[in-house]
Amino acid sequence: MIQKLLLIVVFASTLFSSELKEGERLKLFVLPDQFEVYHTVDRHVKTIIVSFEKDTSADINAYLSSKSPEFLKSKDAVFIANISKMPAIITKMFAMPKLKKLKHSILLINDEADKRFSSKEEKFTIYKLENSIVKELLYVNSIKELEKAF
Repeated sequence: MIQKLLLIVVFASTLFSSELKEGERLKLFVLPDQFEVYHTVDRHVKTIIVSFEKDTSADINAYLSSKSPEFLKSKDAVFIANISKMPAIITKMFAMPKLKKLKHSILLINDEADKRFSSKEEKFTIYKLENSIVKELLYVNSIKELEKAF
């Protein structure tokens, strides 16, 4: 019970955080993956990849599907997909079943009020971190650029 309460407090406290920028410290947060398993993003994470669009997510998923299921973990990285703009019926009927077929974890943002990550149209965002500090913020649209981030 205490763990669930702590999880809710951590999640709620970071949900409405302002957009993360270079030089800022990453605050601990928790997000569910496509299997409804909650993951803590903490000081051990070195790379955060965030997608806000279907096409960029598809590109990232294709790349990650070519890697081992432990690839992200071995690189101290997480992939986050912001699916908050997707209609709930589409998410439930089509997107989630498709995501559950993938072997890698995709952390999901399903709340439009969550504005902690920056975005640019037709690009995905990469945050490079050192000791929880954002050292680099990249907006990329190719897998070659994604590979360089690792």
